[in-house]
Amino acid sequence: MKQAVINPQRLMQVLSAPVISEKATMVAEKRNQVVFRVMRDATKPEIKAAVELMFKVDVESVQVSNLKGKVKRTARGAGRRNHVKKAYVCLKAGQELNFAQEGI
Repeated sequence: MKQAVINPQRLMQVLSAPVISEKATMVAEKRNQVVFRVMRDATKPEIKAAVELMFKVDVESVQVSNLKGKVKRTARGAGRRNHVKKAYVCLKAGQELNFAQEGI
């Protein structure tokens, strides 16, 4: 597979935030995966390169999930939350991320 040249400035913007939830914690313990909220136009190779660059870990694979924003009603009418893209990043054996010491 041909490796594309990825802009380092874009890589710093690809990851928005880690997802902290019960499901994310369960996946981290059982499958050695970390969940991130990412830009909606980010690709799997960009996400992999961004995690490896920022956290100095080896990434085995990346799965992405596109979530549609919920429609919510208020007194002023109907509105919609923003669409979100999440990335499930599988780390190689022996690798781990500690958000307390390392930061985005």
